[in-house]
Amino acid sequence: MTGNVIVNCAAYCEGLRVPDVDIDNISEILNQPDKFVWIGLHEPGTELLAKIQKQFGLHDLAIEDTHRAHQRPKIEAYGDTLFIVLRTVQMHEKQIDLGETHFFVGKNFIITVRHGSSLAYTDVRLRCESTPHLLQKGPGFALYAVMDAIVDQYFPVLDALGEELENLEEKIFDETFRRETTAQIYHLKHQLLDVKRSVSPLIDICNRLMRFDLKLIEEETRPYFRDVYDHSIRINEMVDNSRDLLSTALEANLSLISISQNEVSKRFAGWAAIIGIPTMVAGVYGMNFKYMPELDWQLGYPIIMTLTVGVCTGLYFHFKRSGWL
Repeated sequence: MTGNVIVNCAAYCEGLRVPDVDIDNISEILNQPDKFVWIGLHEPGTELLAKIQKQFGLHDLAIEDTHRAHQRPKIEAYGDTLFIVLRTVQMHEKQIDLGETHFFVGKNFIITVRHGSSLAYTDVRLRCESTPHLLQKGPGFALYAVMDAIVDQYFPVLDALGEELENLEEKIFDETFRRETTAQIYHLKHQLLDVKRSVSPLIDICNRLMRFDLKLIEEETRPYFRDVYDHSIRINEMVDNSRDLLSTALEANLSLISISQNEVSKRFAGWAAIIGIPTMVAGVYGMNFKYMPELDWQLGYPIIMTLTVGVCTGLYFHFKRSGWL
């Protein structure tokens, strides 16, 4: 092995693992029809990819995509080799980390190339090795096992996003408006969009793998991809439901903000009406007219004050009953 680049390099005969082989001697294994090779790589360099390309006869375009990474999920056929790209997801400190896994699948080999945030497939390999009667189906079953592990990683991520959505709903309806809540809604919406972009192409990929025009996938292996297909459909539905709920939560949040602003506006209007009465009275008697009959009344001042306070009090209770104050 070269550091952590070559994670694993093994050959299998009738589902049983044979002693580890050196990557420089892979051609000897490939010439044996009863064996297939499973190689796991992690962010390999140009030199190693060139060696792999020479050993397995891989297409230049596929090698170029693998070297650059950051590819959309897809499946492409290059002669007798399938090139598949899947996106992987992990939840780390309430943030989704995206990665990629590239597959080269041939008649007697499968190569997995991991990029970015992605769990190692050691456990997947061990589970396959514990069921040699299934692993003897060849590279197609190994492809299914890894794809199934990748798809299963989406469920805990969606569960975590669902919990975050529930917390946001509680904040929206139980707390006063905060700018952070709206920002969290948009952040969660962006994360769901990333998951949607990663998982949506899986449906087409699984459909292609189940079709009979891909001779590299044995007929007895195709039913296993239906399981991955069903999981992909379920994940897509979960994402769509979460996005709909999130859109509803955003609309509810904006509606509650508008209602809160209207309540504040009503309070301002109510107090403005109450304060307007004494302001008007003070304005009238502050104009310094010489001839104002009530200025000579002995009870003029207490009458005016009583009327002013009475009208203001009446308006206050009226607005209070109306819910404006």
